[in-house]
Amino acid sequence: MSEIISSEPLSPWNVSEINFPKRGSPSEQLDFLINYAVLAPSQYNAQPWLFKIAHETIELYADRTRALPVIDPQDRELIMSCGAALYNLRLAIRHFGYIDVVKTFPNPDDPDLLAHVWLGSQRKQTEEEFLLFATIKQRHTNRLAFQNKPIPETLLAIMEKSVLEEGAWLHFIQEPDLRNGVADLVTEGDRIQLANPHFRRELAAWLHSSRNATHDGMPAYAQSIGELLDFTTPMIAHSNRTFDTGRGQAAKERELALGSPVFAVLGTEEETIVSWLNAGQALQRLLLLGQAVGVSASFLNQPIQVPELRPQLRSLLNTSGYPQILLRFGYGTEVKPTPRRIVSEVLRHE
Repeated sequence: MSEIISSEPLSPWNVSEINFPKRGSPSEQLDFLINYAVLAPSQYNAQPWLFKIAHETIELYADRTRALPVIDPQDRELIMSCGAALYNLRLAIRHFGYIDVVKTFPNPDDPDLLAHVWLGSQRKQTEEEFLLFATIKQRHTNRLAFQNKPIPETLLAIMEKSVLEEGAWLHFIQEPDLRNGVADLVTEGDRIQLANPHFRRELAAWLHSSRNATHDGMPAYAQSIGELLDFTTPMIAHSNRTFDTGRGQAAKERELALGSPVFAVLGTEEETIVSWLNAGQALQRLLLLGQAVGVSASFLNQPIQVPELRPQLRSLLNTSGYPQILLRFGYGTEVKPTPRRIVSEVLRHE
């Protein structure tokens, strides 16, 4: 599979492992590795993370200034996004020949400080780590329709095992009645969210033209708006702020959902900030594993984001655990990456 990269030279999507400072200090090496951490996914591509390098240690912080109070009032998805970034960082450390040493939530008095990470002793990466690292730059959320091609059961079993190893669980939704039930919740979630003007304003704030030079948010091409219609993006954003388009969006999402070979819910046994961080790491490992064998993914989180629908999803799954992410998987065409802030923009300075 060819690699689609950014046209910006300093974009983390263009990072090359040949530039790793092998003879540099641990701080210089950690600075370089942040390029891989920031390639993690996040809701609306808000990229809600900050890093600080001190005493040869990376400190990972939640950036609450990039919170989404309407869609994510508890910062649950924000913490999971940081967990995904943490997994990329751990994987990059292993790839370049070190043990990743991680201490999560090192300071109870600072809830924004999620982890301390530093380089341990030298080690060789495993074959799986080699494959997963190679897909960090290839993994892009794919919002297009997938091919009508089944995913092998053996692969699904491997995906489930990988999530368990990161402290979460994965439930595949394949029975027709259950798929329809989940699709119903997705469409109902669309209707509820898009009927809320506060939701529409929050969404519109992160939409922008593909020609916009910003390093975050959702460019038009990521919403399947072609180059010829890119000029309409401000009008679409205004429409999202002003009008309830829930019925049309719900129908589109339902068709997209039911046309996907596999639904899956990633969840945790507890509903804590620790569980959310673990779920984010499990999610990123899952996404990279799928990408390594050509399986794309995107998110259908509406039934989890809407408070009154989440218990219904739990009931459908017949689980006492907590659904954290609803995904669809399938084989699709390549898509362009969404922009990322460069390392200097995510480094925290005192």
